[in-house]
Amino acid sequence: MSIQVFPSGKKTSKYQVLFGAIISFISLATIAIAGDFDGSKPLAGVTGKIIEINQYKIIDNVDPHTVGLPNKFLIDFNSKILRPSKDSLVKRTIKFKSLEHIENKMVIQGVDEGVEGVDDGLAWSLTISKENGNAILSAAGDGMAHDVFGICKPIKDNQ
Repeated sequence: MSIQVFPSGKKTSKYQVLFGAIISFISLATIAIAGDFDGSKPLAGVTGKIIEINQYKIIDNVDPHTVGLPNKFLIDFNSKILRPSKDSLVKRTIKFKSLEHIENKMVIQGVDEGVEGVDDGLAWSLTISKENGNAILSAAGDGMAHDVFGICKPIKDNQ
C-alpha cells in the first residue's frame, strides 16, 4: 500500500485510511437505520411496561389487555393505522391523525372514542426514537392517564 501525501504535506498511514473507512461504514449504517424510522416503512411494535395514573393512585406494571392494548402491534403509515398483530387478543384498529418529526423523534397523535356505549374516549401521542426505535405512548382520558413503554422496529420487505 502506498502512502498518500495531502496538500498540507502530512502523510497518512494505512491504519488511518482503514480507520477512516470504518468510520464511514458506521456512519452509513447509522443513516440507514435512522431512515427506517422516518415514516416511509411500516413498523412492528412490542408493548412493554404500562403505568396507569389517576387522581388517587399510580398503578405499575398494568397488563396491556386490561386497558385494551395488544402486546404486539403494527404501524401502517400509508393508511395512518395502528393495528394489533394477528396473534393478539385485542382486535381493535385505531386511526391516527398526525405524524410529525421533531429533533430525532417521530410523533404520532390521535384520538379514540373507545368502546361504544362506554365513556372511555381519549387522546394519545406515540413518540418513537429515530435512533433506536424506543417508544413511549401517552394517553389521557376522563380522570385517567396511561404511559406505555415499548420498542418499534422496521418490518422487513419479506414479512
